[in-house]
Amino acid sequence: MELRIAEIMRILPHRYPFLLVDRVIEVDGDRKIVAIKNVTINEPFFVGHFPDAPVMPGVMIVEAMAQVGAIMGLLHCSPEAIKNSLVYFIGIDEARFRRPIVPGDQLRIVVDVLRRKGKVWKMKGQVLVDGELAAEATLLSSISQKP
Repeated sequence: MELRIAEIMRILPHRYPFLLVDRVIEVDGDRKIVAIKNVTINEPFFVGHFPDAPVMPGVMIVEAMAQVGAIMGLLHCSPEAIKNSLVYFIGIDEARFRRPIVPGDQLRIVVDVLRRKGKVWKMKGQVLVDGELAAEATLLSSISQKP
């Protein structure tokens, strides 16, 4: 399964400048999802992080993994449930940043489901650039009704 940006925007409530997934290129049932984020100099966070040596902030890298995980969780909901749900990021463990991510990099974000219990998902996220591990984390999220 492949999802382009319009389909991603039907699933996720995030919008510019906070939507950090450009395309989903693979979904393996309820076990794995792979997505792409193209990093450009036009990202708003590069204005201040850092003007003379732009580096993608770690928190944004983790958020990109969380958004890919949210897509995975919401793909297993009905279209009506998607409209009335939000995915809350409720935990992060073992986050590691292995190399800087800079403008021009293409992130391959791989999220594997470790465990699912009801509306709570535990996932392992990895971000690769040119096949090299750039970041990883274990993420915990919960699908809830919109307030």
